[in-house]
Amino acid sequence: MRLISVLASQASVDVVLAGKMVVFGVAQRKGNVSASIPTSLKSSVVIPLIKKRARPKSKVYTDEFPAYDYLNEHDFKHERVHHTAKVWVVGDAHTNTIEGFWGALKRGINGVYHAVSLRHLQGYINEYSFRYNHRGDDKPLFKTILERV
Repeated sequence: MRLISVLASQASVDVVLAGKMVVFGVAQRKGNVSASIPTSLKSSVVIPLIKKRARPKSKVYTDEFPAYDYLNEHDFKHERVHHTAKVWVVGDAHTNTIEGFWGALKRGINGVYHAVSLRHLQGYINEYSFRYNHRGDDKPLFKTILERV
């Protein structure tokens, strides 16, 4: 059984709200991350994104965002942590894996690029997802990239 953490970087219904861009991500514990810009954070959009990236019967850990309410009905074992109540971990349930990725993505954008437009955001998300997913490689990242060209 795979352990998956799911979290959107901003809890909003629309992609852009109050000048903030929403990014949705799925991270496997001690594994890879997948992140993208969703068209919305409604359950009808978010659950198919999770189903595309997680195997049935996986344990899925999320925060209390309402879009995740129906995950149990989609053949996932869903557990929540209640961040609004300042609860970050309940047994094995936490979203620290995806939160760590969000931190790396935000530090990368703020520290290297300083700001990005919505038009180019997915490219930066892809770059940092690639970096994260190859963090444990023995060979240098540059060689990994060259092998793919």
